[in-house]
Amino acid sequence: MRRDAAGILLRNVEVYPHGARADCRIRRGHVARIGHELHPAPGELVIRGDGGALLPGLADHHLHLTATAARDSSLDVSALSRGELAAALAEADAGDDGWVRVVGHDEVAHGNLDRDTLDAYRGSVPMRLQHRSGALWSVNSAGLARLGADHASHVGIERDLQGRPTGRLWRADDWLRDTLDAKPPSLRSLGARLASLGLTHVADATPDPAAAEAAFAAVRGGELPQYVMVMAEGAGAPHHPRLSVGPVKVVVTDHELPDLDDLAGRIARAHAVGRAVAVHCVSRVALALTLAALDQAGVRDGDRVEHGAVADPAAAGELARRGVRVVTQPTLVALRGDDYWQRTDPGDRVDLWRYGTLVRAGVRVAPSSDAPYGDLNPWACLRAAAGRHTPSGRVLGPDERLPARDVLRGMLAPLDDPGGPPRRIAVGSAADLVLLDRPLTDALRSPHARHVRATLIAGQLVYCTDGPD
Repeated sequence: MRRDAAGILLRNVEVYPHGARADCRIRRGHVARIGHELHPAPGELVIRGDGGALLPGLADHHLHLTATAARDSSLDVSALSRGELAAALAEADAGDDGWVRVVGHDEVAHGNLDRDTLDAYRGSVPMRLQHRSGALWSVNSAGLARLGADHASHVGIERDLQGRPTGRLWRADDWLRDTLDAKPPSLRSLGARLASLGLTHVADATPDPAAAEAAFAAVRGGELPQYVMVMAEGAGAPHHPRLSVGPVKVVVTDHELPDLDDLAGRIARAHAVGRAVAVHCVSRVALALTLAALDQAGVRDGDRVEHGAVADPAAAGELARRGVRVVTQPTLVALRGDDYWQRTDPGDRVDLWRYGTLVRAGVRVAPSSDAPYGDLNPWACLRAAAGRHTPSGRVLGPDERLPARDVLRGMLAPLDDPGGPPRRIAVGSAADLVLLDRPLTDALRSPHARHVRATLIAGQLVYCTDGPD
């Protein structure tokens, strides 16, 4: 649909943030004029706004592009019981590569999986199941043989006391991909889905350089119309107006915490090449270790914590004092809040997935999806942050709720400034825009993706629900 013709004229729109109605003319990728009763120019594409809100395009500050695309072609077992899992694996079709690829494994619902358990379910076809966290793959014996795991040396290959692979592969995506010589999935349909949700900017938080290169190729090749910022260490210069390199993703794993000096060294090396860090933290201990490492290495503007799943008010104050940002994921509460409540130490429950406390402490906070592990839909994110409802209806942390309008501001922040001021619509600004089918106040009463009427990126129409005038 990418069309700008001789320009685009959006008529009778409610221009963010002031809400005044006007016409908005788009030329050569920028807002050329905002005024009343602008007359269409020859060849100009005219789109009726009918009083709907015109916003800067939404940003997702933390997702995983290739993993989200791959999930679409995988068997999702997240809603199945243990018995249903066994039946589904027995009947699942293998893909073109000969593997049964499964996502959504949950050890509480499905039990801890290893090669022997999976062989009992289905041992004849190579099969790999990804844990819902994305950190673990469980592989059956046929799959381990295909991978040559007996003789491989990757540190993530778990082995028993006899040195036999258990079938559990920890943070081994890079090794899996290289061993399988797997090609990255197409991102074309994902790009279209992002546009239909009003998303014009995304930050790929995958630490793997190959994922960054796949994103680069998808943007350059026209599969992804969005602006993409990557976080992989060692990512090359993108040389494209819609591509950028952001902070270095650093993963602090709880099952194998890094040495303080090693973590501080990684942070210092990123700073030395002019990049901030984005540190994955999902526990109280990981956050404390990260703060200590930042103190040792020094804080750079743009340093951020990803998730911050357990943070008490004192930690919020320490983050604010250092100027460290937090990128959080409200839909994980909506999707898994009951599980978090049940599995978390009772003393940590009050500190789960804080949002309001962080904001009140002065921390710059931005919402995100963490797709495919959270909900890609930013409108679901607005609902989740405002309500904090778990699947059972429990309100997890009522004091952490924020008005949808405040959360929206975080979605409008630049990719390189999460939690910063929202992008604005003004003459001369980039025409990265989303048009809703109603005024913003009405849309925020019940946020939903169906309110998105049109999405423009760099002045080109990439999504529209109805025809122009």
